Amino acid sequence: MIPPKEHDNSMSRLFILIYGIVSFLISLGGLFYFVLLLGDREIHSNPVPAPPLATAITVNLSLMLLFGLQHSIMARQWFKDILTKLIPRVAERSTYVLLSGVVLFLMSFYWQSIEGTLWDLKNPAMRVVVTSLQMFGWGLVFIAASQVNPLELMGLQQVYFHYRDKPEPVTEFTEKFPYGLVRHPIQLGVIIGMWVTPTMTMSHLLLSASMTLYTFIGLYFEEKTLIKTFGETYIEYQRRVPMVLPLLKRENRLETPE
Repeated sequence: MIPPKEHDNSMSRLFILIYGIVSFLISLGGLFYFVLLLGDREIHSNPVPAPPLATAITVNLSLMLLFGLQHSIMARQWFKDILTKLIPRVAERSTYVLLSGVVLFLMSFYWQSIEGTLWDLKNPAMRVVVTSLQMFGWGLVFIAASQVNPLELMGLQQVYFHYRDKPEPVTEFTEKFPYGLVRHPIQLGVIIGMWVTPTMTMSHLLLSASMTLYTFIGLYFEEKTLIKTFGETYIEYQRRVPMVLPLLKRENRLETPE
């Protein structure tokens, strides 16, 4: 017979494991919904006419601000220290993943249409070429994520090892492809996926521009965190490998203060 205390610990670990899996699935759904939005697919069951321009821009920028604040604040160590006083430390990443998925759902559902199109390729062959490049961008995101332990990124590794009552593997620095070409290939893939499109509506343009701006702001803080984590190894990596664009080095670096 299992002792009560051991049984309680086992149930707690099981609950956290389920929480991590559910958080991952919600995040995956939010990401898929967001990709549909970027692909200019109709994702609302009851489409409505485009609102006034000022209203659409205000709503969309507010959604982008929500996205930026959630991702930036929850990634800061001071916030993690506060959060882990309220929830188990092992569930911190899953909570980040869960709320990221919720925010992506909100952005995708409430993003407002803006009338107008910047470009719309009519040639079928050109549309195939550009769409293929766009798919390459999203493929790069998955390839890059697979090289840095996607299970850890999505919080699944943490809850699984906690459930098994085993120590979690230590995070290792990697320069595997595509990290030997750029330091942040995931962000490069997202930028390609957003901007390389056969049809650039004004709504898509606002989303791409605001998301790209947030990406580079977020990278500034992420680089500082990576320096704290990996020290001189990462500083030397910065000197050799461009940040986002493979053909640029010094011009493509975000200088990170000590």
